[in-house]
Amino acid sequence: MLRLLRSPAAWSAALVLLLAFAWLGSRGIWDPDEGRYTNVALHMLESGDWLNPRRSDDVGHWTKPPLTYWAIAASIGTFGYSPWAARLPGALAYLACVFFAWRLARRLAPGQERLAALAYALMPLTFGASQVITADAPLALWTGLALWAYVEARFGPGRHIGAWLALMWAGFALAFLTKGPPALLLLLALAVYDLLLPERRAHRLFTASGLLLFGLLALPWYVAVIRGHPGLLQHWLGDEVLHRIATNEFNRHGEWYGWLVVYGPTLTLGTLPWTPALWRWCRALPARLRRWRAGSARAADRVELLLAVTVLLPLAMLLVARSRMPLYVLPLLLPLAVVVARQYAADARPAPRWRFVLAWAAGLLAIKLGAVFWPTHKNAAGWAEAITARAGTPVREIVFVDDMARYGLHLHLGATVERITLTPSPQPAYDPVYDEPLAVELAEREPHVVWITKQALWPQVRAQIARNGYRAIPLGTPYRERVLFRVVPVPALTGDGESGSAPPAPR
Repeated sequence: MLRLLRSPAAWSAALVLLLAFAWLGSRGIWDPDEGRYTNVALHMLESGDWLNPRRSDDVGHWTKPPLTYWAIAASIGTFGYSPWAARLPGALAYLACVFFAWRLARRLAPGQERLAALAYALMPLTFGASQVITADAPLALWTGLALWAYVEARFGPGRHIGAWLALMWAGFALAFLTKGPPALLLLLALAVYDLLLPERRAHRLFTASGLLLFGLLALPWYVAVIRGHPGLLQHWLGDEVLHRIATNEFNRHGEWYGWLVVYGPTLTLGTLPWTPALWRWCRALPARLRRWRAGSARAADRVELLLAVTVLLPLAMLLVARSRMPLYVLPLLLPLAVVVARQYAADARPAPRWRFVLAWAAGLLAIKLGAVFWPTHKNAAGWAEAITARAGTPVREIVFVDDMARYGLHLHLGATVERITLTPSPQPAYDPVYDEPLAVELAEREPHVVWITKQALWPQVRAQIARNGYRAIPLGTPYRERVLFRVVPVPALTGDGESGSAPPAPR
């Protein structure tokens, strides 16, 4: 036992656990991404409807499949309403990917397992992704599982190949339930790799049993919701697939140079301190590509070929697509961690000393701690404090009028969040911009509601509320250039000028 505690592997594991869990719940939920994912998960948990993702009681949220929401909802249902519970699935996904890096290096870079695991754990992009609530860390988990299973089947001792390939297909099925078609970029890379090697027939990637397992795990949810929601399939194929690939509709750096603006800094800074090793690998790639024109050279260099294909082919697809975000490249960092380990061995360089590793980890933790105290309007915890201080009574719903909805308030206050508009216009059937017009929200007359709008819009909002027979009452001073207010009905006048029956309780 004492020998185990003194081993580098044990200290590496302890360091990775510290990176994953230190101050995990100290920071409030940051909108929009963390708030959106958490809000949808809470609607599932509170309504008991785990089939249909919703952003409010009446409006669905169909931009992503449900697996990330299920994981967040299960964690909050188990550990309670807290940012720690909401972020736990991402932290666990990070730990699993560190383990996969270790296991991949065991087959692809023997003797460099610890370096591969530390390379993945210490990259700013992988570490940062584990601390925010998105679908990207879970996607990296499932594609990492699929890659590990494939490598065990292809490069392992040759036992249980069928079981490993089944695990690979299960990983891709869960990835497809996490992010849809983008999850299959790695599968495309593995299929190309299979075609490039002469001995591919000895390891059949596409089998009837594998495809059946994928279908049984990945497709039932899609079939159920498509049957229940006419037009949803067209929405997914059009808006969520074709438009993201071919247009800049979502304003995600779709310019011709957008790939350089997004992925250049991400891959350069996000892979530190290992960027120099990756640059040396990239410099050798042209010569390797020329050598791989011969089938015999590909077979002799099959490990390098696998790493090149699983990095370069998905990256090429991401560069072409016109929806570009930094975390889209997160699944590529697992094979890149193995590249780092192999490059260190090829250069005969010793692994970084513990003093450097600990100093780098301390820097990452310092940034994480700094985010806890960073003053930002995106922090839903600050909004929750401001609302609680001004409302004076329990709050069951927060309504944002022509403003960004702070969905993180659902977790911090236990209140539902809606986004409405003063100027209704035609909206798509799926994922509309706002939930409903102001007049419809007023007619519902729900109790314990706090309304929020921008100070610049306040005169217009107050006037339109008055035209609908209600009065807007500000709650204290503005917060972050927003007016917080309640709405009460204006009592109707009788014929003798006296007010009629008492109005309902204030909203």
